[in-house]
Amino acid sequence: MALPHALAAALRLTLLWRDVDWSVLKRFGVASAAGSLVGALAQPAFGIRGLSVLLGGLLVLTAAVTLTGWLEARPFPRGLAHFIGGVSGLFGGLVGNQGGVRSGALLAFDLSPRAFVATATASAVLVDLARTPVYLWRAGPELTALAPTIALMTLGVLLGTLAGERFLRRLPKDAFRRVVAAAVGLVGLWLLRSAG
Repeated sequence: MALPHALAAALRLTLLWRDVDWSVLKRFGVASAAGSLVGALAQPAFGIRGLSVLLGGLLVLTAAVTLTGWLEARPFPRGLAHFIGGVSGLFGGLVGNQGGVRSGALLAFDLSPRAFVATATASAVLVDLARTPVYLWRAGPELTALAPTIALMTLGVLLGTLAGERFLRRLPKDAFRRVVAAAVGLVGLWLLRSAG
């Protein structure tokens, strides 16, 4: 999954780089990349099932507080961006499923839909630069047999990226936050179900 993800993130960033919120990226994205590297390196030391349950629960909770409006009603301390980025990166690196964690964490920032996706994408590129070499180092020989599957997955994410970018232009900010929160909640439920 890391290789198709990296290519899709790179393509998305070329489409959206003008909309990146650089102040959030510097604080959140860099910390997320560092956390994901630590998580990827530490992955063998942890039980994936327990981590998946914990992560799934956190994502469902994030979705619930966003959909109910609780998150918007609380002032967000800007100094916590490094901490949130690092923790989301750590969990993403440990479990290998960072998109939902990153999206859930970025909901704490008041970003427009395009800025949200652009900043998440730039963060994803930093994360991929940090963790993909670790995954390749660990599973490199096994990936050769999966080359056709990886190529098909890459094609799917690239087409989805192009289609999603058009959809994004027409989505109001409030609707966007609800869609992202619902998607984050579904990822959380999927993790809980797959770990059960």
